[in-house]
Amino acid sequence: MSTEASTTLTETRTETLTETSGGTGRTMPAWRVTAAGEPAAVMRLEEVPVPSPGPGQVLVQVGAAGLGLTDAALAQGLSLQAPPPPFTPGLELCGEIVGVGAGVSQYRLGERVVGQTTLPSGSLAQFALARDQDVFPAPTALDDEPAAVFHIAYLTAWLGLYRRASVHVGEWVLVYGAAGGLGSAAVQLALAAGAKVVAVVGSEEKFKLVRGLGAQVVLDRSRQDVEAAVRELTDGKGVQVVFDPVGGPTFEQAGRLVGFEGRIVVAGFASQQAVPVAPEQVRAANFTVLGVNSALYREREPELVQRAHADLIALLDAGALRPQLTETLPFGQAPLGITRLAEMSTHGRLAVSVSSSVGDDASG
Repeated sequence: MSTEASTTLTETRTETLTETSGGTGRTMPAWRVTAAGEPAAVMRLEEVPVPSPGPGQVLVQVGAAGLGLTDAALAQGLSLQAPPPPFTPGLELCGEIVGVGAGVSQYRLGERVVGQTTLPSGSLAQFALARDQDVFPAPTALDDEPAAVFHIAYLTAWLGLYRRASVHVGEWVLVYGAAGGLGSAAVQLALAAGAKVVAVVGSEEKFKLVRGLGAQVVLDRSRQDVEAAVRELTDGKGVQVVFDPVGGPTFEQAGRLVGFEGRIVVAGFASQQAVPVAPEQVRAANFTVLGVNSALYREREPELVQRAHADLIALLDAGALRPQLTETLPFGQAPLGITRLAEMSTHGRLAVSVSSSVGDDASG
């Protein structure tokens, strides 16, 4: 078939699907946040219209949804990204494109993608919307569930370590929250860059998980003095790079453990405790504080994000990366997973299987 004929066929299929996907009475099961509060109390399973992709958007049939701390914050009303209720949560997905809006040229129907949704149409539904610049070719090496938790965490860690901190071979990198999705991604990417990793975790179970990632040193803060251990390890000089997705007390500690001309990467606030940066401390110790926000790169340097994704796929295919998916939940148990995230009782990543279970347990 010629390229022109193939394009015409794709456009015809797209127009047909778009017309039948929205405004014609077709519905789908979706979890909805009905008010700000604890996830289990405010999430309801409802039958809602299938959305239609607008200009620059794609409609994705969700295979799996990745769950993260942001989803808990969305339900609790603690995230600035939260739209007015009711809305469908779920920022991450892996699925198949089944509709494209006006102006979308880089994707076609049937392509399998990973990426970030466009709220209020999140991934905890049979279909979700995303901007075309926010989805990327799915890694062929991963099934839907691990693929759903791959993109955002590894992109953020890549930007933090490779772009912002310019981590070098042989440097010591201290990673807080190393058993979490973002922390475990940072551990693997630091090792892939030839750095040496000190990983900090909060329990024996998490210790075992991170030890399996290959970190040279794993410290259980519930049983060990992290500051004393790092000072001994570095002969009192401190580490060259700190990757901190936790914030609060860990950021304060990072300022005491980063070495001369070191870099602290602020990658998140899992602790929900903001700590002001003291300029006099930064000057006295001669270190740099670097923020990393992947959303800004999507807006301002989308080409860099494309290159980062391609690099991450190459590292994945080479065996250097392994998403830490510790549990997959059926669609009907999505609120349970978000509740556990809100309670900080998880490690690794959680995913929700949508396409394989939405018909079986959508009734909750």
